[in-house]
Amino acid sequence: MPIQREEADIKLIAIDMDGTLLNDEQLISEGNRQAIREAEDKGVYVVISTGRTLMTCRELAESLKLSSYLITANGSEIWDSEFNLVERQLLHTDHIQMMWDLKNKHNTNFWASTVDKVWRGEFPETITDHEWLKFGFDIEDDDIRNEVLTELKKNKELEITNSSPTNIEVNPLGINKAAALAKVSEKLGFTMENVMAMGDSLNDIAMIEKAGVGIAMGNAQDIVKETADWVTDTNIEDGVAKAIRHWVL
Repeated sequence: MPIQREEADIKLIAIDMDGTLLNDEQLISEGNRQAIREAEDKGVYVVISTGRTLMTCRELAESLKLSSYLITANGSEIWDSEFNLVERQLLHTDHIQMMWDLKNKHNTNFWASTVDKVWRGEFPETITDHEWLKFGFDIEDDDIRNEVLTELKKNKELEITNSSPTNIEVNPLGINKAAALAKVSEKLGFTMENVMAMGDSLNDIAMIEKAGVGIAMGNAQDIVKETADWVTDTNIEDGVAKAIRHWVL
């Protein structure tokens, strides 16, 4: 039975950024901002839960003036409302070396996040000099992407998702947005049953599945829509605001 609005006791709204909160110009619409403000005014926590690092999302997060936590790098990091680090989980440098070799073998596009930098195009000579949060591949060719995925899945110590249909994102096993949200919920005094989570990609599936109410964007990948309790409008139609108004306000 689909969950009914009357049954939902939402105390926290978890929102992905790219393809969800942000429109195609990478901005937060006034409609989404207003709905988030009204939810917070009602005493509901709003948590941004993103694949981005703090460096690439802080300005946007700050502009919302949220009151609780921020989840970055697919759950590798949790920050408080003052942007103090609460928790951090790192990828082993052996895994980074393996993925760097895989990237070179298949000549793919890549990006990788250390605690102080997002690497694109360039890469450090000494991998062990850095603390790594995430590694990503961007591969247009379906056959090559599937080959890389097959290789990655042989390693049982990795959490493999995506944030768009052409990319692959890799974190340590067990590190995902759902696990981070469960920790945040516990800190705030409730459970995932009291969470509404919304997103558009594979790195959002875990939190959409585990939340009391899971919302897929209208522009979400099909498997995300199949997982969700409810599908809202797209990221360019204020889908976040529509979901907040329907379930919370």
